[in-house]
Amino acid sequence: MAAGHAHGSGDGHDHGRTANRRRLGIAALLIGGYMFAEFIGGYLTGSLALIADAAHMLTDFVSLAFAWWAFKIAAAPPTEARTYGNKRLPVLVAFGNAIAIFMLTLFILYEAIGRFNDPVEVLAGPMMVVAVIGLAVNIAAFWVLMGGQKESLNVRGALLHVLGDMLGSVAAIAAAGIIMLTGWMPIDPILSVFVALLIVRAAWRLMKQTAHILLEGTPRGLEPERIRLALTSGANPVAGILAVQHIHVWALDEKQSLVTLHATLAEDADAFATVAAIKQRLLDAFGIDHTTVEIDRSGAGERTSDASPASGPSE
Repeated sequence: MAAGHAHGSGDGHDHGRTANRRRLGIAALLIGGYMFAEFIGGYLTGSLALIADAAHMLTDFVSLAFAWWAFKIAAAPPTEARTYGNKRLPVLVAFGNAIAIFMLTLFILYEAIGRFNDPVEVLAGPMMVVAVIGLAVNIAAFWVLMGGQKESLNVRGALLHVLGDMLGSVAAIAAAGIIMLTGWMPIDPILSVFVALLIVRAAWRLMKQTAHILLEGTPRGLEPERIRLALTSGANPVAGILAVQHIHVWALDEKQSLVTLHATLAEDADAFATVAAIKQRLLDAFGIDHTTVEIDRSGAGERTSDASPASGPSE
């Protein structure tokens, strides 16, 4: 049996993680710094929209802090106990953020039902001031995070939280304006529910994507049959391959995909050259730079014991 293994450099990936960690830290400080003021403002004015937004900001602050921590821990080198290091931790945190958004939505819906049954007087003037300042803080945090890498699920989860806060602030401003003009108090819980429902769909997509990675599902576009065809079919198949079987594809995080496969080679094929060609083909066709290949000889009674070189850049 011959096993070949290759993986790519993580320098650019690590640089992106560092930049994202810094942005998450700044956003966490902005959100956390204003969270207390908004909660006090909501309590004093009697506004559910402000209280719900403050609760959302609390969830955001915790989520952003965990996201920052996840990027910091993910930068640690691999160990004997964790040979891939902690690179999947940001994905796990993003999954947790999606769950937190769903829980927050349930909280807002529960509070809104109570407000419909037992309306509360809202001080619209102070509510407007607090909501406008809150919107400015959320816009600043959103702008900071938007400068990060869009492909980072952890940053996307944080963006979803901050986007929910922005919508909450807008809803609070709208509710305060309507109450000031008409005195109609039910608009406060109505807009709270509207904001909550707006972010559920995005949270669901994030949860599905992160769960797919955590369950080691096949990344989109890297289905085993596509990999098989890229190696064995078309105008330029890899020379020396008779069959490719047992293809397994999964993702370590939102960027790095890994592949293992079993290739049957012709009797006269050079094992070293063929395995190197397989890895190069996957790198060129799919951007996969972490591949492990096992080979068999056609017609041989047992697997070969050839060693194969690592192809592509290495860490």
